[in-house]
Amino acid sequence: MHQLLRIFLTGMFISFLGSLPLGTLNVAAMQIAIYKSIAAGLWFSSGSLTVEVIYVRLSLVAMDWVRKQKRLFQILEYVTLAIIVLLAVSSFWAAAHAKASEVPVEPLYLRSPLHPYLLGLVMSAVNPVQIPFWFGWSTVLFTKKILLPRNDHYNTYITGIALGTLFGNFVFVFGGHAIAGKISGNQHILNWVIGGIFTLTALIQVYKMYRNRGAVHRLEHPEEQTKPFEDEIDQIQQT
Repeated sequence: MHQLLRIFLTGMFISFLGSLPLGTLNVAAMQIAIYKSIAAGLWFSSGSLTVEVIYVRLSLVAMDWVRKQKRLFQILEYVTLAIIVLLAVSSFWAAAHAKASEVPVEPLYLRSPLHPYLLGLVMSAVNPVQIPFWFGWSTVLFTKKILLPRNDHYNTYITGIALGTLFGNFVFVFGGHAIAGKISGNQHILNWVIGGIFTLTALIQVYKMYRNRGAVHRLEHPEEQTKPFEDEIDQIQQT
């Protein structure tokens, strides 16, 4: 397989799989698609994707600098935790103030005057999870000689990542819109569920921070997050 195509597919494969587990940004995109529109959900996803691409580029060209920013990542973890708690409270508030027969009540954060694209930018920018994630994967790909320190490799890799994340977000945006059609008049139930997801995410975040296994730990031990998929990466490399 041509080297650049291999890099493209590797970036897209990692990014798509990394976008599928329930997380703050993809669940928010789904909620926006439910209460606003598919277009709003895609705008939000595009905003978060823009920041992700910037972070990936940063992890490629400034690895030593990224590794040293432990204090910054610790601060961002607290900021992220605060945002997740606000999202949970906002969803619970909407669920508690709605009845099945009434017009659906939007979660409070969806009443933000920010355009969905800007909201995606802001929420993604303060989320440190993706930086250690891509730092770890980039380190592995450099080690395996799949990725080389060349601009054509970087650009191809980032393009694959962007498409993989976009396809992953499609699952939540279009899935959220489909769910909205099925539960018309019962969005409050979904808000309870989404509020529960955000609450669980916040508890996991607190646990990781308490156990010192947050963003800083993942920067120092990138192999822990990449090991489950290294066999698949080796298969792509051998193709």
